[in-house]
Amino acid sequence: MITVLRTRRPASVAWLLFPAAAVVLVFFFYPLAAILWRSFTEPDFGVGNYLAVLGDEVQIRVLLRTLRTALIITVATLVVAYPYAYAMTLVGRRARTVLTLLVLMPFWTSVMARNFAWYVLEQRGGVIEKVLASIGFDGVVLLGSVAGVTVAMVQVMLPFMVLPLHSSMTGIDRSLLHAAGSLGASRPVAFLRVYVPLSMPGVLAGVSVVFIMSLGFYITPALLGTPQQALAAQVIGTQVNDLLDFAGAGALGAILLVVTLVVLAVLSRVAAPLGTSAAGGADRG
Repeated sequence: MITVLRTRRPASVAWLLFPAAAVVLVFFFYPLAAILWRSFTEPDFGVGNYLAVLGDEVQIRVLLRTLRTALIITVATLVVAYPYAYAMTLVGRRARTVLTLLVLMPFWTSVMARNFAWYVLEQRGGVIEKVLASIGFDGVVLLGSVAGVTVAMVQVMLPFMVLPLHSSMTGIDRSLLHAAGSLGASRPVAFLRVYVPLSMPGVLAGVSVVFIMSLGFYITPALLGTPQQALAAQVIGTQVNDLLDFAGAGALGAILLVVTLVVLAVLSRVAAPLGTSAAGGADRG
């Protein structure tokens, strides 16, 4: 009986995976393949669209600006989310529930409503300008600036960083910190050398999600930014909606995808030794 169950299990697993695999193939891989095909075949077969993107100084600046902005947003989100997620592991059940609800609250609000709220806050004469003026920073208007876009996107991306971090931190055995303290390590040293490495899987997951989403974010930069500070998603939207240049937009999107995969591969290789050393430290503890 056991042998029969083992022989049938792969087939049953395949049927369970079929609906999700079909959705991914139809709604992700097929459109992606169609976009890539058009980028190589229109108007002529070849890599002309890619050479046009790589040879355009404006397009290169847009790509570099997009990568820089996504990196800044990722780092800022991590700096804000890490102590928040850590605090969630220290408080009681009721306080943790409240903190979780505060993190999830942006999901209950429309993306357009959140961005228009930031528009009101960041505009000239808005709350942010008045608060900064009250502490001596006159004339600071975030609307239409990279800083304004970054602040708003950090707030939007915060849940995608907090939740993986909290999931990773809840699995860390806090007795390891006490063990490090008994061996002579101070609390800050024990935290940095034991707790932080053990939380790296959550850091990597959150950083990956936030970085990828920041690269392709469209609504927030479009509403709070300016055409002079446009990101890749805005340029692609202009090429498709205004210029009807589907092949050029596909080439720019494909280049951005390749750059994203390279960055994530580098990030994974950097984080792998940290996770290995953390696991070894936990085993020794």
